[in-house]
Amino acid sequence: MKRGHSLGLFCLLVFSFSCRSTVVAPHKAGHLPYPQTKKVAVVEDYHGVRVADPYRWLEDLDSAETRAWVEAQNRVTFGFLEQIPARQNVYRRLQELWDYEKYSVPLARGQYYFFFHNSGLQPQSVLYVTTDVRGSRRVLLDPNTLSTDGTVALSGLSPSLDGRFLAYSLSEAGSDWQTWRVKNVESGEDLPDTLRWSKFTSAAWLPDASGFYYGRYDEPAPGKEKVATNYNQKLFFHKLGTPQEADTLVYARPDHPDWSFAPEVTDDGAYLVISVRVGTDRRNRVYYQDLTKPGSEVTPLLDAFDASYDFVDNEGDTFFFLTDQDAPRGRVVAVDLKNPSPEHWQTIIPEASESLQNVTRVGSYFFARYLKDAVTQVKVFDLRGNLVKVLPLPGLGTALGFNGSRFHKETFFSFTSFLTPGTIYRLHLASLEVETLFTPKLPFDASRFAAEQVFVTSKDGTRVPMFLVHKKDLRRTGENPTLLYGYGGFNIAVTPSFSPRTIAWLELGGVYAVANLRGGSEYGEEWHQQGMLKNKQNVFDDFIACAQFLIAQRYTSPAKLAINGASNGGLLVGAAMTQRPDLFAAAVPAVGVMDMLRFHKFTIGWAWVSEYGSADDPEMFPVLYRYSPLHNIKDGVCYPATLITTADHDDRVVPSHSFKFAARLQEAQACDKPVLIRIETRAGHGAGKPTTKQIAEAADVLAFLVKVLGMEPQGERTPPKGKP
Repeated sequence: MKRGHSLGLFCLLVFSFSCRSTVVAPHKAGHLPYPQTKKVAVVEDYHGVRVADPYRWLEDLDSAETRAWVEAQNRVTFGFLEQIPARQNVYRRLQELWDYEKYSVPLARGQYYFFFHNSGLQPQSVLYVTTDVRGSRRVLLDPNTLSTDGTVALSGLSPSLDGRFLAYSLSEAGSDWQTWRVKNVESGEDLPDTLRWSKFTSAAWLPDASGFYYGRYDEPAPGKEKVATNYNQKLFFHKLGTPQEADTLVYARPDHPDWSFAPEVTDDGAYLVISVRVGTDRRNRVYYQDLTKPGSEVTPLLDAFDASYDFVDNEGDTFFFLTDQDAPRGRVVAVDLKNPSPEHWQTIIPEASESLQNVTRVGSYFFARYLKDAVTQVKVFDLRGNLVKVLPLPGLGTALGFNGSRFHKETFFSFTSFLTPGTIYRLHLASLEVETLFTPKLPFDASRFAAEQVFVTSKDGTRVPMFLVHKKDLRRTGENPTLLYGYGGFNIAVTPSFSPRTIAWLELGGVYAVANLRGGSEYGEEWHQQGMLKNKQNVFDDFIACAQFLIAQRYTSPAKLAINGASNGGLLVGAAMTQRPDLFAAAVPAVGVMDMLRFHKFTIGWAWVSEYGSADDPEMFPVLYRYSPLHNIKDGVCYPATLITTADHDDRVVPSHSFKFAARLQEAQACDKPVLIRIETRAGHGAGKPTTKQIAEAADVLAFLVKVLGMEPQGERTPPKGKP
């Protein structure tokens, strides 16, 4: 197609905008030879404010022009990275640190235990099954056999209650799309059942294992799988041995295309419980269906959409929920189906000073997982809400697991910290004693390092916690290379976790800082609300305050401080570096939401409106426009050295966010600090990324920081052959 014809079609697509094209060469003397990036004069009117979008054409991810631009950018980026002497040494050390056995928390169903194991450097972890967690095991599913490059990942897993069948979903090249299959656990053979076009759903089995409930979308138009908006999820029941076309539609709301449905079947098989959600809003509705009465209707139970309600379990027609209704830090209530109005609720576990994150029932106990200043506490209650025990944990870290059913006599959990990889434990319910099942062994000396927690005063006086990890003999000279990480959104807490990348950074002499910003769930729903919608600037202020603390306390200086975050955290980095470019030497925004005016127009982006607001709303447009990273880049400013990372198959935060941000930043950069974008192929938002790609990306990020922060790598090693 001729260029003029192509441009004409583009103008028709943006019929309400003015449209003409020019070509610019954003690189200037002394800069890297960035690719020339075409600018198209697209201007959109937002409530009387005209906003230019010159790189709108990069939203067409599959066009020949965009693909050529991606290839050209990668050539510049990898050309820069390949010239860093430390890169191969960092890559080699990351391989060594990554090469250790990893186990997941076992999941018990019937006579079987299901768990993942990775021998060290396998691209994907392998699913095993056993009847004795300390005995022999066999491979049930090895995703590494499904593709030559390890990019087909196991994205969903649901064994039937009796353990006879396993529903599992596969995702390709990092996509959120799931294809469900069913495996006979005893024989290991796959059944013919194949279910397509699912996203963001689990499989909820009937107790007799005759079938399961799941959510799916309509098939997108050909070629639009990665960008088409995902509306109108429907809840289906799939009977084993039948084609997907025969699945029974259980519930749909075409009058509310933004509703989604998460199914769960009670352990006694009496009820289907449906959590009804709108995007990523923490508030939800709860509906149910009485499975003991064939043909019964789906019935609203909690329909006010006023709070979060997470189903825990039931005793007959009494349902237990973890909720923040009248309890922003969380409580557990009992709701009687016969009298479900709030005045009849009974509080089982009252709100505490800590933030209640999760509650499960195993046997005759509730396991309640709290956060106290972003550190896990686990309390055990009986079914009346009496405190039985506070579980001792081996330090300041994160405990996960405690799954099971009312029929189990044991449960399992993991514990990790910044310096402790995931250790697996079994807890015996009869005694509430803990048994260690697996302790990883790594080639590094954790005793050389220390983790501490400090508290920072933000711009408005709010007390913000921050973890610091560094060598024990660290001297506060103000010259330590420091990497500050944050997220701050979607009611998600950032808690201590282990990463080989962090260890490699510490060994290079770096300080690692993790900021617990508003917008997360560290202190409950009030903390979340202080960092969302019109309060989003609080998140950036918290992050900037943490950076200023690190400088004031002489951990580091602006010349040695780098920032990193992914997804919503990529937005955080983009906002911080455009608001305070003087404060940071380097920035690494990963798969970030950079265009706050158009994020809701792609795939599942519309679901984030409850967190961010929308530019279509005249009240929220000025808020978003004020901090949108793409729209706050200014010509003539010296921005931090920047390495943007994204992936061409990211169908959650579509890569055009990063493409447009990179093009604009390269155009505006007023000094010789590099602005690079690393675009991974056959990868997505991060989930399911094979080990090889994780190591290569981590090596490139650390090598970039070594270069731009002027670090001298310690302990030089013999470079391996080949390239990362």
